Amino acid sequence: MKKLLLILTAAILLFASPTDKERNIYRTILNAIFPDKTVIHVWIDNPKKRKIFENIARVEVVENNKEADILILYHTFDVPVDNKIVFADGYLVFQHFKNRLVGGFYWQKGRPNLVFIKKNLKDHNISLPPSLKEYIEDDM
Repeated sequence: MKKLLLILTAAILLFASPTDKERNIYRTILNAIFPDKTVIHVWIDNPKKRKIFENIARVEVVENNKEADILILYHTFDVPVDNKIVFADGYLVFQHFKNRLVGGFYWQKGRPNLVFIKKNLKDHNISLPPSLKEYIEDDM
C-alpha cells in the first residue's frame, strides 16, 4: 500500500508544475516543523514566492518578521533572526546562515535539494517525522 501511495505521489509530482512541486515540498516541511500549530505564521523575503505560501492550508504569510513563527530567507542577509526558526530558500542564504538555520530547500542543477541541520533542529526542539529523517545532516 505504501509503495502504491509513493508511486501515485511521484506521478502527480512529475506532472505538476514547478510551483506545485515547491508548494507540496513546503507544505510537508512546515507541517513537519509545526505539527500542532493551527496557523503557521510565515515571513518570506521573496515577494515572487508569496503565492506559494498563501495557498498552503494552515499557513498565513505575515508582513512583519517579528510576528512570524518561521522566517524563510531567499536573499536577505541582514534580517534580525533573534530566536526565530529560520529556513533557507536559496543556496547562498543556506551557506551564509547555516549555523542558524533549521534547514534549507533550494534548486541545484534543476533538482530540488532539502537539508535539515541536526544541531539546530535540536536547539529548537523540533522532531521531524520518519519521512524526513533521511534529509537530516549531522555536521554542517
